[in-house]
Amino acid sequence: MVFFKRVLQRLDNFEDKGSGLPPIFKPKKFSKPQDVIFTTIFELRRDEQEIRRPSLKDLLGSEAAHVYFARHVVATEQTFNWSGTDDEIKNVRKTNVAAIPSDLSTEKLKNRILSIPIFNSENKVIGVAQLVNKSKGQVFTDCDISTLEAFSIFCGLGIYNTQMYENASKLMAKQKVALEVLSYHASSSLEETKKLMTTSIPTGETFKLYSFSFSDFQLTDDDTCQAALRMFLDLDLIHKFHIPYQVMCRWILSVKKNYRPVIYHNWRHALNVTQTVFSMLMTGHMKELFTDIEIMALMVACLCHDLDHRGTNNSFQTKIESPLAILYSTSTMEHHHFDQCVMILNSEGNNIFQFLSPEEYRSIISIVESAILSTDLALYFKKKDSFLNLVKSGEPDWKNPHNRELLRGMMMTACDVSAICKPWEVQRKVAELVAGEFFQQGDLEKERLKEQPIAMMDREKKDELPAMQVGFIDCICLPVYEALAEVQPALNPLLQGCMENRKNWQALANDKHRKETELFTFRNGTNKKTENNRQLNGMVHLPQTTPSELLKTEEKLHGEVKRKKYFSNHARFKRTNKEHHSGNLCTVL
Repeated sequence: MVFFKRVLQRLDNFEDKGSGLPPIFKPKKFSKPQDVIFTTIFELRRDEQEIRRPSLKDLLGSEAAHVYFARHVVATEQTFNWSGTDDEIKNVRKTNVAAIPSDLSTEKLKNRILSIPIFNSENKVIGVAQLVNKSKGQVFTDCDISTLEAFSIFCGLGIYNTQMYENASKLMAKQKVALEVLSYHASSSLEETKKLMTTSIPTGETFKLYSFSFSDFQLTDDDTCQAALRMFLDLDLIHKFHIPYQVMCRWILSVKKNYRPVIYHNWRHALNVTQTVFSMLMTGHMKELFTDIEIMALMVACLCHDLDHRGTNNSFQTKIESPLAILYSTSTMEHHHFDQCVMILNSEGNNIFQFLSPEEYRSIISIVESAILSTDLALYFKKKDSFLNLVKSGEPDWKNPHNRELLRGMMMTACDVSAICKPWEVQRKVAELVAGEFFQQGDLEKERLKEQPIAMMDREKKDELPAMQVGFIDCICLPVYEALAEVQPALNPLLQGCMENRKNWQALANDKHRKETELFTFRNGTNKKTENNRQLNGMVHLPQTTPSELLKTEEKLHGEVKRKKYFSNHARFKRTNKEHHSGNLCTVL
């Protein structure tokens, strides 16, 4: 019995720690035998193989004495060994301990009955095991009691497992209902779908989809859906994968619907990432390296890579012990994004892979999953050196499956941070959006966790944004764009755009340093006011002065000699800063 209780205790402990199962049946404490009701009765007779399931009403109607003794065992929680002697019969009628009816015949009470309670982990009775009428009219011995106690352990485990299975079945049914409801609300309406279907889709050139300088700022919400559809049309994926036009339109609208209205990681960010991979494939001629399955997977992964993003990163999910963090211990949000992608594909009218063979379906889903998970910068840092060494080796074998997966992963990272390659005005606005979202998380960490956020999420350190951008570019962006330009020279515009923006951010960082130096001087001399960066609606507003103007101003104030000396000093700072960020760096775009 001790062993049985320990086993059940472990099972109960597991359940209490968030197994998601509803509580196992909790038995009621009975003080009177007549109040006990058995939900299920199993009966196996001697020389029979079939187990009977009589009802309690039938047994009581047949005046079966062992039913009354079973009730007595539940109420007393004690083993009861009944020999059926005349003295026992007289005593039980006199005391009425088993609540036996007075009209029950004495012959029925002469049966020998051994009753043993079945306990759960909380030492409460959940059943009774009985033996009735030992062969040759013998009474039940202590050895019989030990044997039946051992049998009761397995009875208890069987009851517990049955309850677990019933609860799991109910949970699965509830989950199925919840998924059906979620699927309904996650899918776009037929009215929206018909509107997109009947719209004349502008050309890719109209939307500037083939340009590495693409920006969504001038597009309406309807335009963004049309632009997404145009990319699949121009890649001829709808025709190659036999996707019904209505399904394609509905899937795009459903994906858009499942992005939350957060400051940065929203539908428009997903569109920009998808456009970057599109321009890489078409303008950058990367299409020649991949199969149709891979191209389709990359497009789907880019459009879905931040589905249901909450505006907070993996670290925050872990700190607050969110359900997502409990479900996924690594790459928390990325796993959730992939799950949402699959959920939409499984929703009625949204399966753009419906005409793929089982093998093709497994392949494309695997590539989509790998691509979405690759947007986790933690995985980028793990794989970056392998990719750089592969590119530096001279002639990498892109037919090798492992090398192809590495290349796809690096492309996903390059697309995810591609705002760093856009024209300066676009990059500056995007940086404001990202910083605004990060500052909101920093505010949450201060309010809910009572913690001091890291610099890039601390609203009070918004002036350090330019320097953080330089560190971000040096540590994450430049290595991947330099490597991709080696793989395909047609991707060099991405590298050039990144380098140009680095100069711009560096100029802003230099100007901040100059102003801090002047402020220190003026505070020790004359009194001069300084202008702080403005904050509006969670966004950081950067100085409107262009970097080139800042450099010219710096030359006038300090002279050419001092300027050269300053840049020399800053170069040493940059090297130190780069070394400092060689570990887990995460900053704004």
